[in-house]
Amino acid sequence: MSRVCSICGKGPMSGHKVSHSNIKTNRSWGVNVHKVAVAASDNGVAKSQYVCTRCLRTMRKSDR
Repeated sequence: MSRVCSICGKGPMSGHKVSHSNIKTNRSWGVNVHKVAVAASDNGVAKSQYVCTRCLRTMRKSDR
């Protein structure tokens, strides 16, 4: 599963895991993506894509 949103392009992020003694070790966060059937704009046929949950919320707001 590719951990990249097909709409906004959001991908894996990296940062530091900070312990109680303030020792910083590298870690990474995956994006919360779901496989969703999205209607294509050209012919209206649904196509499954990986979409992050932030884009899903935005898409649901615009459907109203």
